[in-house]
Amino acid sequence: MTPETFGGIGAPYPNPLLPGFNPDPSVVRVDDVYYIVTSTFEYLPGLPVYRSTDFVTWEQIGNVGTRPEQLNLGEVATNLGVWAPTIRHRDGVFHVIVTVPSGRGCVVFTATDPAGPWSDGTVIEGLDGIDPDLVWDDEGQAYVTCSGLVLSGERVGEHLGILQARVDLETGTLLEEPRSIWSGSGFMFPEAPHLYHRGDHWYLMIAEGGTERGHGVSIARSTSPEGPFEAGPANPFLTARSTIRPIQNTGHGDLVEGPDGETLMVMLGVRPGGGTRAFSPLGRETFVTRVTWVDGWPVAEPVHLAPRSPLTDVVTFDGPLDNRWIAPRRLPSVIGTVENGALRIEGDGSTLDDLRPSFVGRRQLTFAVESRTTVDVSAGTGGLAVRYDEEHHYEIEARAEGAGVVVTARAKVPGLRQEWTGTLPAGPVTLHLDAVRPQPAGFSAEMMTSDHVVLRAEAGGQTLDLARVDGRYLSAETAASFTGRVIGLYAVEGTVTFTGYQASGSES
Repeated sequence: MTPETFGGIGAPYPNPLLPGFNPDPSVVRVDDVYYIVTSTFEYLPGLPVYRSTDFVTWEQIGNVGTRPEQLNLGEVATNLGVWAPTIRHRDGVFHVIVTVPSGRGCVVFTATDPAGPWSDGTVIEGLDGIDPDLVWDDEGQAYVTCSGLVLSGERVGEHLGILQARVDLETGTLLEEPRSIWSGSGFMFPEAPHLYHRGDHWYLMIAEGGTERGHGVSIARSTSPEGPFEAGPANPFLTARSTIRPIQNTGHGDLVEGPDGETLMVMLGVRPGGGTRAFSPLGRETFVTRVTWVDGWPVAEPVHLAPRSPLTDVVTFDGPLDNRWIAPRRLPSVIGTVENGALRIEGDGSTLDDLRPSFVGRRQLTFAVESRTTVDVSAGTGGLAVRYDEEHHYEIEARAEGAGVVVTARAKVPGLRQEWTGTLPAGPVTLHLDAVRPQPAGFSAEMMTSDHVVLRAEAGGQTLDLARVDGRYLSAETAASFTGRVIGLYAVEGTVTFTGYQASGSES
């Protein structure tokens, strides 16, 4: 992605750095080039890899998990899947370590080229925890440090603090029983550990407070990677809790040396909307802020909002699906086929209510967005949708019937479903799915929501304005999924052919 404009007081870098569904970022610098990976949960391909030479312009160069067997997500429940990676580099080899709850467990992938291909992965046997970090000491011994959240068995939900063990990366063998090295500063869910060697100290940075409004970043240090660790004097040294800052939930940070030699922290955050800033439709995104060092401890600047706007994503289907397309629990390449300048999706009877719908999508990158596609449903049923998970989705769907096309707008939230239907002339139909910010006149219920999703269709010179649906139900706070909005194309049955896809967005 290339920014056209961004700006903001005290913001030398765009924020969000990676807009849309890009949580749990980890960053590494190699030969003055930066690489970031983020979480993907139930989506394939998994673990996008972004590249930058200036920390401003970022390009997605590939994905770590491009083969189903690498992650084993076929039946994984929503919110499990691929959690919180760490990317590191040593001796010419990139490493990504990640936890796949209900999948393969803790896995280390390697590659000499971060664009891929990546290895099949080595499982670290016997490590029960999440958010793993990887570091080597001065003698080359590898350490895995993780959050000791128990995810299965009789002790499920119990938290054992921050755990660490020496490991053999070649065999995936633990060289010792994991031991607790720090429990944080007393806030809930100590997680997202990262260990750094700086000067005479090893710094252990973690997230605390949960990934919602209480989220923050804390730190401790020791003269050994194994501890004991002394807590920082100002923990959490980064948080937005109880503030009016436009970026909330800031936490899950990773440190790197920036282009000008400064210390930068990438972290997740949300941009809540509405009158009380209660709903975050794009989910958790990647942000950046600067860090200074005072008396050997980090001091973080507040995270400034400096969005890129506008952003336009135009797809013409003149070649294979690029690496930005994602799909729940299946690869987009097995769902859609590009032929003669169009995308063909075969329906298999599944719907967006199912774990593995015939749906391929792209992250929604801006609050306001106008998305559209032209669809031929002469041989099937399908349409355009925005998905948070199988319980939260809005769509506009078309099917041929008699001498016309029946178009249905649908809103699904847990326990509720509503539909609006109309008819257009036979032939190709252009489907529109737009997210618009509310423009209330004064204090009202209208101002409380994040946005509205507008569903409409056009064909044969006629327009159907079918629905305007409250967008707050597809937000991080309401859906409670760890992902974000994904806008995409789908088929329910038969063959549905899509000619082009476009999403144009802004922050207003």
